[in-house]
Amino acid sequence: MSVSCQTTGGVSLRPDGSPGPEECSEEALKTMRILRMRVGDSADVQLDANQIDAKPITLYDGPVESLLEGTLGTLEANTRLYGKVWTSGPQVVVRWHQAHPVDGDPVPICAVARFGGNELRKRPDSKPGTAVLGYSGASAFVVNSFR
Repeated sequence: MSVSCQTTGGVSLRPDGSPGPEECSEEALKTMRILRMRVGDSADVQLDANQIDAKPITLYDGPVESLLEGTLGTLEANTRLYGKVWTSGPQVVVRWHQAHPVDGDPVPICAVARFGGNELRKRPDSKPGTAVLGYSGASAFVVNSFR
């Protein structure tokens, strides 16, 4: 039996506190097609625009502003990505729902943070509501839903 509860944002939580599935909005899916962002496309990001190149970094539950370091579809480097961080599970979960290009208006997107080798796994010295990570960077992967 799976137990879950709802967060204030309407995302169900898994028993370990990590977020459950979430659909991308039709608007985000349409926008990503226009921006030539395909599922599986990725680019490097700084997870927290306020902690660029820091080692280690601390992420907090809640909103996050990240910085795109490469191109993603037609989004250029230095585009800001806005989303949410969850730190309750064994590793950090970052989901971005909006991109703000340098010379444009904010647009809806769906992307997640991934990094090989367990780099998104929280360090043991992480306090509740936080995740201490050894690296400030990860990759943003385009998705068509959050799983």
